[in-house]
Amino acid sequence: MNAKLFNTWFIALICFLPFSVHAETSSDSLRIDAKDLNIAIAQHKQNAILLDARSKELYQQDHIPGALNFPVNWTYAHKKTNGQIVEPQQAQTLFRKLGLDIQTPVIIYDDGALVDAARLFWTLEVYGLQHVKVLSTGYDFWVSKGYPTTEQTSVDTPSHYITEVKHQRLATKFSTLLATKNPNELIIDARPKPAYLGEKSSAKRFGHIPKAINIPASHNLKLEDHMASFQPVNELKKVYANIPKNKKIIIYCAIGRISATNYLALRELGYDVANYDASWKEWGNDFALPIVNPSAFDDNAK
Repeated sequence: MNAKLFNTWFIALICFLPFSVHAETSSDSLRIDAKDLNIAIAQHKQNAILLDARSKELYQQDHIPGALNFPVNWTYAHKKTNGQIVEPQQAQTLFRKLGLDIQTPVIIYDDGALVDAARLFWTLEVYGLQHVKVLSTGYDFWVSKGYPTTEQTSVDTPSHYITEVKHQRLATKFSTLLATKNPNELIIDARPKPAYLGEKSSAKRFGHIPKAINIPASHNLKLEDHMASFQPVNELKKVYANIPKNKKIIIYCAIGRISATNYLALRELGYDVANYDASWKEWGNDFALPIVNPSAFDDNAK
């Protein structure tokens, strides 16, 4: 089947079939099991747009049949400066090019670390997409199982997407500062513990945002045979057992990348959560903003 014909068939399925792939955990799950996705593709029941979050070079080598390429770097406005999300006008251009719209069912995968897939998941939700899921394991796992791959790229069918920003999913420097003073909001630092404690930093200053508690992004994932997958929901409930659901949650890391796994986990558990995109790279470099540096406190206490 040539690329143009394949794409026509693929889009037709999107229009006329329900979201038919079984979820890994429940009908409300935000991830998809690789085995179920493979079966759906084999039976021509895969009706969501697949987005490959890997680089263009890796995508062109091979990818899951029917997948379109949305490199995770496209989700950043200025990645070298901080993790701020791609600007609305650019997002609209990208989404239209890839045929994405508010009601488009989407499944995202990355190489297997899962943080890039989570970052893209969050980006699509910020810009209003309502039916987004993540492959619970990455492309490396897909290949290890002998599931089909292809070098053939699909023809992009443009959409008429109009930018819609869900501000409740996107935290900013200002909204995070307000959260440090609001008893109805919680802040979660998704960085490794040494960064939280002020022993390491990606910014000029060391420490963490006031009131933040530390739940490293690694807690959302598990490793089996050197391959990552998202923790089952019952395990995620244990990770976030002390987080009340009546609080608004803001999460951050260094550039809003690994914290996206916390975002996905909390969304799946039913929390009201926003990811602070610019994260510590912005906050830690702004000397007008308050910080807490436990390591400095320990040094002073000696």
